[in-house]
Amino acid sequence: MEILGATLRICVDDLETAIPFYERLTGAPAHRFGRGGVQAAAIGSFLLMSGPEAELEVLRKVTATIAVKDVDEAHRQLTELGARVVAGPLATPAGRNLLAVHPDGTVFEYVDQPG
Repeated sequence: MEILGATLRICVDDLETAIPFYERLTGAPAHRFGRGGVQAAAIGSFLLMSGPEAELEVLRKVTATIAVKDVDEAHRQLTELGARVVAGPLATPAGRNLLAVHPDGTVFEYVDQPG
């Protein structure tokens, strides 16, 4: 599996207040999207998320988002190495993704980039 990079996941109380800081910090514009009740903004290597606490509680369990070339290949390799895929692959606004629990118990989201 080819890992292309990682995104740091940050839950914030107010997305609109947080976005300008991260845009200035990275020099990159925010790419906004929503999923369920959560609103998100991808800014450089950061993913800001805001929404109902019940939904954020689940998202906080994911350590990081790992960009890969191909989610299907990641699924195969993760399974072979003993990780447990708990969701996906599924289509999302940011590409196809899956959630995997590594053998040490950490949870990562793997996402590929739309063609």
